[in-house]
Amino acid sequence: MSTVNVGLVGVGNCTSSLVQGVAHYAAEPDAPGLANPVCAGFSVAQVRFTAAFDVDADKIGLDLAEAIWAGPNNATRFAEVPVLGVPVLEGALGDGVGHEVGQRITARGAATVESIAEHLRATGTEVLVNFVPAGSQLASELYAEAALLAGCAFVNCIPSVIARSPRWVERFETAGLPLLGDDLKSQFGATLVHRALVELLAANGVRLRNTYQLLAGGNLDFVNLRDADRMRTKKETKSSGLRGPDGAELLPPSNVHVGADYIPFLADRKIAVIRVEGEGFGGTPVEVDLKLTVDDSPSGAGNVLDAVRYLKFAMDQGVSGVLDPVAHYLMKAVPRPLGEEAAAAGLRELLARG
Repeated sequence: MSTVNVGLVGVGNCTSSLVQGVAHYAAEPDAPGLANPVCAGFSVAQVRFTAAFDVDADKIGLDLAEAIWAGPNNATRFAEVPVLGVPVLEGALGDGVGHEVGQRITARGAATVESIAEHLRATGTEVLVNFVPAGSQLASELYAEAALLAGCAFVNCIPSVIARSPRWVERFETAGLPLLGDDLKSQFGATLVHRALVELLAANGVRLRNTYQLLAGGNLDFVNLRDADRMRTKKETKSSGLRGPDGAELLPPSNVHVGADYIPFLADRKIAVIRVEGEGFGGTPVEVDLKLTVDDSPSGAGNVLDAVRYLKFAMDQGVSGVLDPVAHYLMKAVPRPLGEEAAAAGLRELLARG
């Protein structure tokens, strides 16, 4: 049986939920919460973890199944994961640890692009998933470079600019490798709900004026977002996600505010408060306030599962570069926005290659 061999960069809460999710749904594919038990011809049971990298000294050297429970991880535990035989190796540091996070972990990162690529090749890794903290542009580029050297597809789950960079896209196309990014959507998260709300109002004649999304959570991602520069990259991708069905911008970025606050006792829960202001018939005011609470990391794991399976399918079919229709459904900030009809048609065309 063919497998989807996945390497992981960053063994934090998102990786914890993903690894647990594979164990859980491989055993019970009909269990609630999984959108696609089979995606691009691959079941969850065919997803196999082959490599993992981190810069937290407390995780380096542990088996991946053990490292997902190491502090400061605090993702919900919903599955037991057997020993995987995948050691967490020391990664490349770059700019992957900001000031706030650096006060909470002991960071090491002496690996080189070449040593990472060598390990990816040696383990047969086919798809590399980037889970470094938001704002880590240099670190993201180091791992993208390693993926190219190793012949791996690349999923950029954070707001760094990889799939939106013409230079990186051209390099992956030239190498014959598929690419997905930037900034993963949650299965059911604040961006999805926010976008649906503004689309609904705009489609019914409401002229949108202002909107905000205020986020609170207690995981390391929210610690990282206390850094203003790192928060800026998150705001950019969230603002990019507020587009209409035709891909058109519904509100200028200056009228969109995104804020985040770290509240330790929330652990991996995320609370999103969304407000939209507009003008309805006769210029009368329209105001919508909404609150959403989800477990943050599990909400993104299902989309990562789809992403790695789509990329494996694309590799098998010789498709390279950004998979635009897949990015439309799974990513917040895409290089070429598509309308809903174009995305659906593009996805059908991609899968018809199989």
